[in-house]
Amino acid sequence: MRPSKERAGAGKPAETSSLTDEEVVRRVLDGEKSLFEILMRRYNQRLFRVARSVLKDEAAAEDVMQQAYVNAYQHLAQFAGRARFSTWLTKIAFHEALARARRRNRYQEAGDMSDKYESADERFASSELDPEQQALSGELREALEAALDDIPEVYRSAFVLREVEGLNTTEAAGCLGVSEDVVKTRLHRARSLLRTQLFERAGLASAEIFRFHLNRCDRVVAAVLARLNLPPSHTPHCDCPGDFCQKGGVD
Repeated sequence: MRPSKERAGAGKPAETSSLTDEEVVRRVLDGEKSLFEILMRRYNQRLFRVARSVLKDEAAAEDVMQQAYVNAYQHLAQFAGRARFSTWLTKIAFHEALARARRRNRYQEAGDMSDKYESADERFASSELDPEQQALSGELREALEAALDDIPEVYRSAFVLREVEGLNTTEAAGCLGVSEDVVKTRLHRARSLLRTQLFERAGLASAEIFRFHLNRCDRVVAAVLARLNLPPSHTPHCDCPGDFCQKGGVD
């Protein structure tokens, strides 16, 4: 077991904001466990979008995020650096979401949905009245989200990874566990299903879908830290791409 190197003030933004993912991983493995929060805040938005694209349910997506982070932390020593850490983490979240979707589908087919999923479905069904949705509402964004929810998951996931999260074809293929040609085919099919004219009118709308807000970011981070019995790193705000989480949002 590696000796702990926890120290007062470790993980402050001034000391860690310039660290690469791999450097953070190395320091976590060397004992600075609180720095794991940095990785969560860097990839909260991506993992939420990926899980949401599979499950079409925001509450279930949060559950998947938490479990994916726990799984990643518990197997962090197995990260070999053959792929980028972000790809490794995204793949964990994607497969956790798929497993959750398969379990949910079995419950639905059996007519025995658990209360947990029923309550999640109720929250999702009423999301139009949620202040978070109202704050970022826009006919174009809502139309795009609805269109994405209507296409098969295999195309939706490829679209979210490539067009929303900006992964290249190789990275998306690694996350999805398919070949680059399959990713290209799925992406082409997704674009066809979503209609070219919708994206021409959308402009920046694709960057607005499935937004991840500060309160949700803090909630997921706090839950994972509690499950892993880790101290916070004193990171003051989300490190997601863009500045929305830093400015805050309604949840």
